[in-house]
Amino acid sequence: MAPFTTIKRVQPPAAQGPGLALWQLGFRPFYLLASAFAALSIGLWAMQFAGWLPRAYLQGPLWHAHEMLFGFALAVIVGFLFTAGRNWSGRPTPTGLPLAALAVLWVAGRILVLTPFAWAAAVVNAAFPLACAVALAVPLMTARNRRNYFFIGLLLMLSAAAFAFHLSALGIIRTPAWIGIQVALDVLLFIMAVMGGRVIPMFTNNGVPGANATRHPLIEKAALGSLIALLIVDAMGLPPLVVAAIAVPAALAHLARWSLWRPWKTLNNTLVLVLHVAYAWIPVHLALKALALPGWVSPSLATHALTVGAAGGLIIGMMVRTARGHTGRILRADRADTACFVLVLLAALARILVPLVAPSQTVAAVLGSAAFWTLGFGLYAVHYGPVLTRPRLDGKPG
Repeated sequence: MAPFTTIKRVQPPAAQGPGLALWQLGFRPFYLLASAFAALSIGLWAMQFAGWLPRAYLQGPLWHAHEMLFGFALAVIVGFLFTAGRNWSGRPTPTGLPLAALAVLWVAGRILVLTPFAWAAAVVNAAFPLACAVALAVPLMTARNRRNYFFIGLLLMLSAAAFAFHLSALGIIRTPAWIGIQVALDVLLFIMAVMGGRVIPMFTNNGVPGANATRHPLIEKAALGSLIALLIVDAMGLPPLVVAAIAVPAALAHLARWSLWRPWKTLNNTLVLVLHVAYAWIPVHLALKALALPGWVSPSLATHALTVGAAGGLIIGMMVRTARGHTGRILRADRADTACFVLVLLAALARILVPLVAPSQTVAAVLGSAAFWTLGFGLYAVHYGPVLTRPRLDGKPG
């Protein structure tokens, strides 16, 4: 009982008082919005996929991909970058009314894609990452934090990809809409690889004494360079043989990179282990991408290894860690956190392994995966809703 008594004694009175802290830092509104949206939208999409909805929730698979990329994933990326950007630059990122305005812009994008106002949806969904790029650029460029300038460029690329997707859907340009989705997927993959390479070895060494997670310069260059090359060839629509020639060595490079982080030493630290498990889906995605090009497996399996396995796992892991660390809580997963991690992992296994070994069970796999995903992110929204909306336990700003 002594440790708990000590913790309670040092909590400042301000931590016990009322107050809405939702707009104090970027991760707060965007993690809450993203988790609630992930739970709701995937549940609706699965029912549409199974033919249970009398009217379509979205217009088709491309729009499902659009909402997961430019809705869910982008919200988490922005929340993370606004939070990390303040630490990187030592300068403020959007808070208060500007942060609330960006959240409203994001919500407007989720609503407009369901309406007949196609041009408004196009403008708003392209404007959100553009506005966030500008908001991130101000503190980074003021502080001359050149190491992270590329994140501004990636947000601009996501804005361009979103606008190209909508222009294609409107029939304004002839470029297939899926190219905008593919570029966004490759940008998401690159962001995860960069941030994973920065934080996973650090968290491993900090949280697991003697883990000795390391990085090798040549492997780092091969892993990240191959993803840049993949983004370029995907954007150019080059032949499958060229894509496969990059995807195979990329998978090997990321597998080698992951092994250097000593994932087997993190079994007793759930908060670190979840990040290793999620990153392992990246080489799986790249390998399935190569296998899908000659038609040996469904391209959907490769896509969902990235989006459900890697992105879903890294996002839930980082959302828990950020919510705990930036609200003054102990960096240790509780039972609800562990349940979130397990549910999202089960969503990935159901969505990828079941159709891989039993294609006739794809509809059942999608429904099962959606149920696990909805429960995982729904649990996060319920569990961390009070945490994200209340002041820090230690009374500090943020």
